[in-house]
This record gives sequence, structure tokens and C-alpha cells, in this order.
Amino acid sequence: MADFFAGGPGLALFLNAGDPPLDVLRDAVLALDEAGLACLELAVPFPGSVTDGPVIRRSAERALRAGVDLDAVLDFVAGIRPRLRTTRIALLADWSHSLKGHPLPDMLDRIAGSGADGVLLHALPPRLRQSYHASARAAGLPVVTTCYHGTSRPEVLAEAAAEATAYVYLVARYGRSGTAPAAGYGDLNVSVAALRTGTRAPIAVGFGVRNSQDVAAVRATGADGVIVGSAGVARVETALAEGRDVVPVLRELVLDLDPLHHRNRSLT
Repeated sequence: MADFFAGGPGLALFLNAGDPPLDVLRDAVLALDEAGLACLELAVPFPGSVTDGPVIRRSAERALRAGVDLDAVLDFVAGIRPRLRTTRIALLADWSHSLKGHPLPDMLDRIAGSGADGVLLHALPPRLRQSYHASARAAGLPVVTTCYHGTSRPEVLAEAAAEATAYVYLVARYGRSGTAPAAGYGDLNVSVAALRTGTRAPIAVGFGVRNSQDVAAVRATGADGVIVGSAGVARVETALAEGRDVVPVLRELVLDLDPLHHRNRSLT
């Protein structure tokens, strides 16, 4: 089992591959690794996601216009993964856009061969779930599972816990990315505790995390990781629009979100 949040709780940052452009993204990922980022959720861009808000959807469209596809992303991962000391890469791919029409075992072998530390398949048809997990095990590729706080039924939580070999992504609220739960993160400890009884994998919480106070609130639930999505993608969008260097912008975001962790890290 890949240790995505060793010494956690740790931060995970979501980005679309190709936004920023891959050469800039390479430098950004190396800087984030140096800053101690635990996990990069790297998405193969795909159009029209119904689970994403406008910030992430615009990001995906920019990357798609640049011609970024699964082949380009796997080449990117293969080139950068050997250079990373701290950061694990969880590859997010949409079933219909990137994998449909190809033998699933072959595609998972390719993802594993790129050096990706784990995979999260978006919108996988339920009928393929069993063969997906079997093929991932055969490929030696850890799997990220997902479930929703407050809306996923107990049996769904139990399945997510049982099948996770990378980490469980506990979504803080049902809806589109970028929006935090109206009541805050305090009651997520119930779902975290329920998942904990059924898994040895880390549990990471995301949706709407924008500042260090949100990070602290998620950690107080007992989660092992905190996933930041729209807040980082929005910083990329603004920097690109203003012609600024994305690399220090993302590094500063990670340091601002988790100042205590990075202060302690600098002392070791």
C-alpha cells in the first residue's frame, strides 16, 4: 500500500495536467515536492464534468485546447515521478473520455508503468467496479475510492473503505467542487470514524478547503489528509491571466495553507 500521507495529516493538491502548461507544471510540481506536498491529484483533463464547479471546468477546457491527453499525461508522470522525494501522484482519469474502448487491464498497466502511485477513475460504470479492482490489484496499482459525507449510504461507505488501497476520498458535501459544507467540517468526524473501522488506508477530506482554518478544521475530524482543489486551480487561472509565474504562486498557497507543518518540517 502506497503511503500517501506519511507523517500526516498531509495536504493533497488537485490540478489538471496541462493547466498550467506541462513544462510549467513540471517546475511547479518540483517546487511543491520541495515544500513537502504529500499528494498531487493530477487529472487527465476531460470536458463537461457534472461534479466540478466552473473554476475546474474552465481549467480542464484550457488543458484540452492545448491538446493534453492521456498519453501526454502518462509521459509527464514518467518523466517527473523519479525526481520526487515527498509527493505521491494519484492520477485521476475519466472513464468515458480517457479509458472507454480500451481493455481495462491494459490501461491500468500503462498507468502503473508511468510511475503513478495510485489511480482514481471518475464515472466508472458500476458493472465494471469488480473487474476494475481486480485489474488494479494485478497491476500493483493502488486505488483511490470516493464517498460522500451525509449522503452515501452505510454500505457505500463500507465498500469505499474496503476497496481503498491508496486512500479514501471523503467528499465533504454532495454537489459541485469548490463549495464547502454550510455547517463547516465539524461533523465529518462521524464519517471519518465509520470509514476507519473498515480500512487501513488513509482517509482524506476535500471540497471547499480554501485557507489554513479550513485545513485545521478538517484535521480536527481525524482525517489523514486534506484535499485542496478549486482554491489552487483558481490561483493558477489568475496567475495565467495576469502573466505571472505560476510556480511561486502554488508554492506560496501550500505554505499558507499549512504553515505549522512546514515550519516544523524546516526544523527537522
